[in-house]
Amino acid sequence: MSCISEQDVCNGLENHTVSFESNISKDSLPQFQYTPENVPGPGCESHPSEVMLPGCDCHSLSCQQGSCSCLQTHGQAYDSYGHLKDHGQDEMGYCRPVFECNALCGCSEACGNRVVQRGLGLRLSLFHTPVKGWAVRALEPVPQGAFVCEYAGEVIGFEEACQRQRAQRPGDMNYIIAVRERAGDGSVAETFVDPAAMGNVGRFLNHSCQPNLFMVPVRVHSLVPRLALFAGRDITPQEELTFDYSGGYNNSQGEEPSPARGDIGTDAPNRKLCYCGAQSCNGFLPLDLSVISNT
Repeated sequence: MSCISEQDVCNGLENHTVSFESNISKDSLPQFQYTPENVPGPGCESHPSEVMLPGCDCHSLSCQQGSCSCLQTHGQAYDSYGHLKDHGQDEMGYCRPVFECNALCGCSEACGNRVVQRGLGLRLSLFHTPVKGWAVRALEPVPQGAFVCEYAGEVIGFEEACQRQRAQRPGDMNYIIAVRERAGDGSVAETFVDPAAMGNVGRFLNHSCQPNLFMVPVRVHSLVPRLALFAGRDITPQEELTFDYSGGYNNSQGEEPSPARGDIGTDAPNRKLCYCGAQSCNGFLPLDLSVISNT
């Protein structure tokens, strides 16, 4: 872990310093408790750090597809460089989960199936934009498929997510992310993460209708997924990092974006304008009707 620095947003809790512009005072940053990983909140049924998944019996530096039970069961998600092979959505648009080796596995910490659990591997920096508020950029090149950071915070239940959403005032920021995964029996599992009060650098990432990051649920030790953000294309230094808050991924200029799950009309309450500037911009930020309409 890095040492604590006055220019470090994460207070030494990450592998790398998350810096911010030198003309910005740390006191001017939003007040929240930094956590590099998910923490349990109201309605969370499983502890995010509890070891609940079985491990492999490999005793090698790195697991191999033909002999590792983890890779045989869940597939090999990463290539030899530790980059994600695809963007993690099935034909119905639901997230395709990734499973990494965990604390019960016999392989080394250098195993190629351990990526997200190693933590932040890039130098990131916060900066302030004229209309979108805080934003994040990388200080080094990011190759396509590389892990960038988690979207970490409180893992909460559906009822709590609804309550927090309804309590928001028109000018409040909404940080709650809902990730939906389709299980083998056809059911849909939901995970709600809110980094408003407790979160990591991911809470500063802005939405874009043409993002350069995409989100994938990654399970390591627990059944509770880590919401990991990967590069959807090669990203240059100083370029703003963004993802689609609806969970989709569209990086084609001029192409009509696919509608967000739970998205609703522009006359809906609490609808916020989108300032991403993409040619394919929807005009409004995604809004999940299932969360705000539950009474």
